[in-house]
Amino acid sequence: MKIICTNRKARHDYEILETIEAGMVLRGTEVKSLRAGNAQLKDSYAAIEGNELFLLNAHISPYEMGNRFNHEPTRTRKLLVHAKEIKRLLGKTQEKGLTLVPLKLYFNDAGKVKVELGLARGKKSYDKRRAIADRDAKRELARAVKEKDRER
Repeated sequence: MKIICTNRKARHDYEILETIEAGMVLRGTEVKSLRAGNAQLKDSYAAIEGNELFLLNAHISPYEMGNRFNHEPTRTRKLLVHAKEIKRLLGKTQEKGLTLVPLKLYFNDAGKVKVELGLARGKKSYDKRRAIADRDAKRELARAVKEKDRER
């Protein structure tokens, strides 16, 4: 598995309840651009329209060597998931405060582009501060243990 890009802000802004892997419908120049690592998931999200799942606002830069058939960078892209999974996700996203957020974009072992979606609930600002404080405390503890091991 070769990771193309990750959405680091998603884990900071949302509490991830579960993850789902989905395939993507792409054009040729998009795949070439992804192989070069030119993608960004910063403000993107997934939405269910009808009985289909779509990825919106994901930015895949135009392929440098592309011609007039190059793709639009932020076009809506269809995601490939089983119909049963879409129905289950539709039920969950209609609950209060749940949304689908892309966590990472990667090539699987077969060379196909996959997106990992997270079913997420938004964090409050005090939850974010608590998460930062916990992470800093854990880092300080690890540093202290490392110092203690060096002294021996």
